Amino acid sequence: MPASQELPSTLERSEKHAQALWSKAHDSAVEEYGEGERAHRTAFAALKHEYEKVGDHWERKAENGPSDRKAAGGRDTDAPTEEGVDANASKAHLLDIAKRLDISGRTRMTKDELIDEIKRANRRETAAKRKKG
Repeated sequence: MPASQELPSTLERSEKHAQALWSKAHDSAVEEYGEGERAHRTAFAALKHEYEKVGDHWERKAENGPSDRKAAGGRDTDAPTEEGVDANASKAHLLDIAKRLDISGRTRMTKDELIDEIKRANRRETAAKRKKG
């Protein structure tokens, strides 16, 4: 099935370029690996080099590149994914994202704590949007 027909809901709420990037990477991965989870993971890996997840959608990053140790290390790394949060961004950037997501106590958090709280906020917002339909 073409990627445009199975676009994840978070991408449906994102700009057209993010949708096209994911779709092209997904379709290419399907040709290479077949339909399924690996094609989806490959498409998200490509997306995370240019975009980061903010709440219920994806936004373009200031600088292209891997978003976390998992993205930098590839398929064979044991590093966890940060679920679209740009863990390689500065703490100031993460504080800005946390402020936009209305995360309380953010100014006292370490960078790792900010990443974890942003992931939680992203999950909450995505779940709320999916529930609304």
